[in-house]
Amino acid sequence: MSTLIALTYDNEEDGRAVFGKLAELQKDHLLELEDAALAVKDAKGKVKVKQTLENQLTGTSALWGGFWGLLIGLLFLAPIFWGLFGALMGFIAGKTGDVGIDNKFIKDVGNSLDPGGAAVFMLVIEATTDKVLDALKPYGGHVFQTSLSKEDEDKLKTALEHEQVAGSADESLDLEPAETQS
Repeated sequence: MSTLIALTYDNEEDGRAVFGKLAELQKDHLLELEDAALAVKDAKGKVKVKQTLENQLTGTSALWGGFWGLLIGLLFLAPIFWGLFGALMGFIAGKTGDVGIDNKFIKDVGNSLDPGGAAVFMLVIEATTDKVLDALKPYGGHVFQTSLSKEDEDKLKTALEHEQVAGSADESLDLEPAETQS
């Protein structure tokens, strides 16, 4: 069973960097994802979504549709027409199918972002947790929602806290002993 993790970022750059880092982690076999998505809210408030699984599914569906259409076309002496028709039907089927992370959830989270913000969504099958957290830690982020246990979610929140934030919080605290009046 996959684990859903949705992280939000105050700026688009961090969201895009994390989305790219997920691909690197998969390539290094430290992370296995069922699906991943990136939602970015531009300055005008429009949400743009990039998904990995649905794009792959659309291409595969169009390819198989074209293959079967061409095969049927050879039987009925119109291979080009039936091949294009099959590819078009496969493309449409791939685009309309909602697999992986729910599209409505992605849009809802994207709409809740401040302009310029981003959200990264992951359906994690398996991960080398310590190495993945170390790779994502520099980008910070806020845990929006997970299907992790409360304890694991708290650990994730702690791991993603910016070191700069912790450092500035320590600086803002008055740790010097108060001068005593004599």
